[in-house]
Amino acid sequence: MRIQVLGTGCPKCKTLMANAEAAVRAAGVEASVEKVDQIADIMKMGVMITPALAVDGVVKSVGKVLSSEDIRKMLVAG
Repeated sequence: MRIQVLGTGCPKCKTLMANAEAAVRAAGVEASVEKVDQIADIMKMGVMITPALAVDGVVKSVGKVLSSEDIRKMLVAG
């Protein structure tokens, strides 16, 4: 599983990154968490508002900071 946090480095983006990493640990799933901070790459994914979260290339959340529990539920649900 590949989790991407899309954002340019604002405090909300950093919080979402930390929450995503915590969610992976809590869910016990095999996943990589990566930061996408280049605006061109973010826009290629169709995201205009950050922070955003994508799982396996599919954008799941835009413009808000999901809690680690919300992300964990998303990961275990598939």
